[in-house]
Amino acid sequence: MKAKILLITLAMLFVVSSKLISQSNPLQGSNKPKTVLIINAHLTYPGWSEGKLNKSFVDRAKEFFISQSYRVLETEIEDGYNADEEVEKHLQADIIILQTPVNWISTPWIYKKYVDEVFNIGLKSQKLLAGDGRLQEDPSKQYGTGGKMQGKKFMISATWNAAEKDFNDKSQYLFQGKGPTDVFFNITTNYRFSGFEILEGYNCFDVFHNTRIKEDLENYSVHLKKVMNL
Repeated sequence: MKAKILLITLAMLFVVSSKLISQSNPLQGSNKPKTVLIINAHLTYPGWSEGKLNKSFVDRAKEFFISQSYRVLETEIEDGYNADEEVEKHLQADIIILQTPVNWISTPWIYKKYVDEVFNIGLKSQKLLAGDGRLQEDPSKQYGTGGKMQGKKFMISATWNAAEKDFNDKSQYLFQGKGPTDVFFNITTNYRFSGFEILEGYNCFDVFHNTRIKEDLENYSVHLKKVMNL
C-alpha cells in the first residue's frame, strides 16, 4: 500500500515538474518549423537577362534555410501567381526575402504589379493590415501604423550593374551619397507599413564585370545567419 502511494506521489511530482518546465520554455515540445517565403522578381529578356544569377541566390537561400530546419515557400512572379494565395503565404512566413535584379534603379515592373495586387487584397481582407493606422478619435496614432504583421521580417537581396563604390559617396554623380537602402526605400516601406521588421539587405554589385560573384554567393549564407541571429 505504501509503495502504491509512493508511486502515485512520484507520478504527480513528475507531471507538475513537466508543466513548470513547459511554462518556462513555451517553445519546447513544439515541432512547428519556421517558414521563409522567397520571392523571385526576375523578368527574363531572352539573350540578355536570363535570370541565372538571381536563381543562384534563390537556391543559396533555400539551402541555408533548409539547413536551419525552415519550411520554404517560393514564388517566381514571372511564372504567374494567385494573389489570394500570396496573401496566405505572407501570413504563414516568418521571414520574406525578395530576390531581385535592379532594372533602371528599381525592381522589374512585374514586382510592382505583384505588390499592388497582393497588398490591396491584404488590405481589403484586413489580413495584412487594418488600415493606415490613423484614428479620428486619437490624433496621436501615426500614419503607417495599421499593420498586423509584427514579429515578421523582410529582406531584399539584389543584383546590380552599379559597383559598390558608386554608393555612399557624395562625389559620385548618380547616387549622390545614397546607398542601396535609400534606393529601395519605397519597397521596404510597403512592408514596414504592414508591420514587418526590415532586415539589412544583401547586394551583389557590378554583375557584368564582377570577378567575385562566387564569393558573393558564398557570403550570402553568412549574411543570412547574421541578420537572422542564428
